[in-house]
Amino acid sequence: MERLWAPWRIKYILSDKKEHGCVFCRAFSSRNDNEHLVVTRSELSFVIMNKYPYNAGHIMVVPNRHVGDPVELSDEEQLDMFKLVNLSLQALRRALKPDGFNLGMNLSRTAGAGIDDHIHIHIVPRWNGDTNFMPVIADTKVISEAIEETYEKIKKVFNGAI
Repeated sequence: MERLWAPWRIKYILSDKKEHGCVFCRAFSSRNDNEHLVVTRSELSFVIMNKYPYNAGHIMVVPNRHVGDPVELSDEEQLDMFKLVNLSLQALRRALKPDGFNLGMNLSRTAGAGIDDHIHIHIVPRWNGDTNFMPVIADTKVISEAIEETYEKIKKVFNGAI
């Protein structure tokens, strides 16, 4: 039997799954960007790494305000978020050199939202050949780099260091 080691998952396995409050609101209000994997902030929204990514570099653009439906966003919030989407695409291209992206929102649990009461836009980098037999045969996704390393690469680009 083949073994796939993923030691970083133990943090999630042992974590208290009944954390109080919204994960995005906690990240926004804490201002401890490294702890919460916040990559950058703007006036009305911020970019955060997905702690349980589909691919390396999976980030999300989140409004500062706790909003459950995009129609509740002000025009200013919508514009701010999409400016961050564009900046994020540019940063990911520079930092990780993907071949493409998946970009989208899941609105409600039925639609696949893990966090359904605070909207967010997923940006998932994709590379030619990044899908293989593992998800089909073993129901396992292999991510080739630790999230902290990817976070540092992306954050350096946003900070202008690269």
